[in-house]
Amino acid sequence: MATTLWYMIIGAVFILMALTSSLFKRLPLSTSMLYLLIGLGIGPLGLGLLVIDPIADAPFLEHLSEVVVLISLFTAGLKLRARLRDPLWRIPLRLAFGAMLLTVALIVCAGTLGLGLSLGAAVLLGAILAPTDPVLASDVQIEQPSDRDRVRFGLTGEAGLNDGTAFPMVMLGLGLLGLHELGTVGWRWLLIDVLWAIGAGLLIGWFLGHWIGKLVIGLRSKHQVAVGLDDFLALGLLALSYGVAHLLYASGFLAVFATGLALRTIELKQNAEKPAAEAVQIHGAIGEEEQAATDPEQASAYMIQAVLDFNAQLERIGEVALVLLVGALLPTVWADVPTAALWFIPLLFLVMRPLAVWAGLYGQPLPRIQRFLIGWFGIRGVGSIYYLMYAITHGLEPQLARQLTGLIIVTIVSSIIVHGISVTPLMQRYSENMATSIPKSTK
Repeated sequence: MATTLWYMIIGAVFILMALTSSLFKRLPLSTSMLYLLIGLGIGPLGLGLLVIDPIADAPFLEHLSEVVVLISLFTAGLKLRARLRDPLWRIPLRLAFGAMLLTVALIVCAGTLGLGLSLGAAVLLGAILAPTDPVLASDVQIEQPSDRDRVRFGLTGEAGLNDGTAFPMVMLGLGLLGLHELGTVGWRWLLIDVLWAIGAGLLIGWFLGHWIGKLVIGLRSKHQVAVGLDDFLALGLLALSYGVAHLLYASGFLAVFATGLALRTIELKQNAEKPAAEAVQIHGAIGEEEQAATDPEQASAYMIQAVLDFNAQLERIGEVALVLLVGALLPTVWADVPTAALWFIPLLFLVMRPLAVWAGLYGQPLPRIQRFLIGWFGIRGVGSIYYLMYAITHGLEPQLARQLTGLIIVTIVSSIIVHGISVTPLMQRYSENMATSIPKSTK
């Protein structure tokens, strides 16, 4: 009976996704809020079908969240249609490095002075909550690769980069807690976990994405082979780049992001002279898909669009699974939520993130409304779940693990609610403002 009920629940959720996705775009709500409510309903407070312990089930949650983040990072790389020397890249780079590190520092201060955490625990908390999420932030990210809006491009690029750059800070926190080797005065951490992991991860992903992408396009356009099964190509590239990066102790998250970015760059080089919409929106009629896939002028755009469409669907399924689990987890961790969360979470959303963004983008010519939106939409989600579960499976002391889990899960739930309520009205008002008051050259 339980199995049958699960089939019914999963079927109902997927049908709800199909029926409500366009509706939620017009309401001050998000689909993640719906999934959160369903998770509460099937969790301990409701039907009791899904009861999860964040400590005992940490390995499962770690691997599931890892897969979802990987899919989302690959998708983010595919969306960013801008040359690497394009000034647009200054925004996500400054957010992913400067703003994120400042956010970590501010959380460390709050953790040690206000939450009573040790330095290592505070650094770990900062590393887990500082990066923005590439999964739950899809409503404020680039919708079409032709989109060059600074807010959407900046938030998409930031989410793609900072899930990789946050990992060294996680390792630093674990090292300060005695759970990871840092080396004398931190030399091993700096050389291996920071410089090598970030640099090698980006290079590995770029190399694999570039050469495999060129190979596939060449086979299709010159020999009319290797056509179709773009979903297998997507999964293969994602898994290969992540696996090679891990084998070489590099950042797998950054490798996957760079792989997607390299594929997009191939398409951009081939179609740079075309309007973006014309280059990336190729929809062959019935019977014409193979012709478009093998056409020398369309092969790269067709392949990238097919891979992007497939990954976007996987990303939505992953979002459903993880948010349902968060909803089911909430009653379990509620008793471990410190009362300090009542001030810490608003401080993170209203002070720490905006202040870090202001400092990180200092000197960047952005209108006030764009700075405000980038500062507000620092959405926390699946990436934070992965880093938390990674820390737990690597020996985090149980009492500290439960304390951090309660605070982090409630922060994620709060982000889903407050950002979900605000995303539609704020982004609609922003679009109207950009259309009427800001010159096109500054968008």
